[in-house]
Amino acid sequence: MTSPPRRCADCGRGHTRAVDGESPSSTPPAPGPRGRGGAGARPPRGRAARGGGGALLVGGVDPDDLPDPARALEALESVGFLVSLEQRPSAVTERADVVLPVAAVAEKPGTFLNWEGRPRPFEAALGPDRSPGRYVQPDLRVLDMLADAADAHLGLPDTDAARRELERLGAWTGGRCADPSEQTRPVPRPAKGEAVLAGHRLLLDDGRLQDGDPHLAGTRHPAVVRLSAATAAENGLADGAPVRVTGPAGGAVRLPLEVTPMPDRVVWLPLRSTGRGAAAELGVLPGQVVRLAADTADTGTAGTVTTAPEVQA
Repeated sequence: MTSPPRRCADCGRGHTRAVDGESPSSTPPAPGPRGRGGAGARPPRGRAARGGGGALLVGGVDPDDLPDPARALEALESVGFLVSLEQRPSAVTERADVVLPVAAVAEKPGTFLNWEGRPRPFEAALGPDRSPGRYVQPDLRVLDMLADAADAHLGLPDTDAARRELERLGAWTGGRCADPSEQTRPVPRPAKGEAVLAGHRLLLDDGRLQDGDPHLAGTRHPAVVRLSAATAAENGLADGAPVRVTGPAGGAVRLPLEVTPMPDRVVWLPLRSTGRGAAAELGVLPGQVVRLAADTADTGTAGTVTTAPEVQA
């Protein structure tokens, strides 16, 4: 199956998943009464990252999607007891002490939040009698049972109870944070041969729930590096030629160049369309400096230049 479009507001989607029929990206149950643990939109921190024991529950998280994949994997290795809620093998399940299978979106009811913060409930498309495999519990039910066992009762035995709680919570009507009033770090000043990284994930990329669908993969846009004409000329790079982008992690992203009207000394990359993704391969995030060079690597290696769709299925 394919993952739903990445059009929902991340914060709203995470809040909805925490109390409805979706795998939350940050989940609270843990070893003792009212314990806390989880991995979400940032690498695990606190006791998990320090390796101080305890338990960690991870639901639907790919470490390569996090800002610091290496640190996330290190934290998963060091945690005392790791529980994974998943639908297929992953880097998390490889390290988990217990893996609890959960239902896919089509096999359970739930709620998404759209960009406006409006709930969009849905019902199960495939019931237990129509599911292609054996019936598995929705993650809401699994989380509720685990919370009961940890004496941290959620009181959400089913989707109807979760939806009633969402209705009681309502929309936030309080104040909002003020806009940033100053720079939190110096503006990068890339030299010749360097550029500030820019990019985002494309709707169809190397997401795990898109694995094994060659027909969907065939509709992806080609993955390219984008530079301005001046930056390309400064570095001796020709339009369509292979470019190697490197960072402090020691890896590289290798893609063909597409000269694009854009600011000079900025390089745009699709963040999860080649190799393990830009964060894992380069060790930097958008807004940080990377190095540019013509790619002379042999073919057949990860991230090799290709004009085929973004990711080969």
